[in-house]
Amino acid sequence: MKFDRTPARKTIEAALAAVRSRGVEAELVPDRAAALARLVEMIPPGSSVMMGASVTLEQIGFVDLIIAGSHKWINLRGNLLAEPDPARQAEMRRQATLAEFFLGSVHAITVSGQLVTASAAGSQLPAYAFSSPNVIWVAGVQKIVPGFDGALARIREYVMPLEDARMKSTGAAGTVLGKMLIFERETNPWRRVRLILVEEVLGY
Repeated sequence: MKFDRTPARKTIEAALAAVRSRGVEAELVPDRAAALARLVEMIPPGSSVMMGASVTLEQIGFVDLIIAGSHKWINLRGNLLAEPDPARQAEMRRQATLAEFFLGSVHAITVSGQLVTASAAGSQLPAYAFSSPNVIWVAGVQKIVPGFDGALARIREYVMPLEDARMKSTGAAGTVLGKMLIFERETNPWRRVRLILVEEVLGY
């Protein structure tokens, strides 16, 4: 199975409809510039913002934007990365799962609407699953797979080797598959979970 190809339009539309049926607001945008503009539009000034490590957010330009300070949000990730004490940083990371807006991506989207995310430490998963009142994922359409078996294969055979290589290229030891979140549906009325699906190959 090829995991880096854009699926047929009918497959994209079926996945979008299925994601929406699971309580996630999902929309399709044409390219990374449109994705960035839409993401910025979704976050009100003054909001606390946290994001998981995401190649997709880097590629659309959001990481550069927030590092540059070209916004009116509270950058929780920047604050914790600036903290020199490891114990304090770990506590700030836990607290950041309560951010008003938690941003990131997913690693696979099934045509039936499941959203699957893998993580080494799992720090973003509490926010994705429950703790943040606003979750926004940005994902390229190449992440759509036929079913759950395809989602697992995509993560194990495609995503993990690429992320391991990326980590090693930075001088780190690599990565491991520590935890995985299968997002079936949103049932909490006080939360808003959104997916910006981009008609480009973005991220892994």
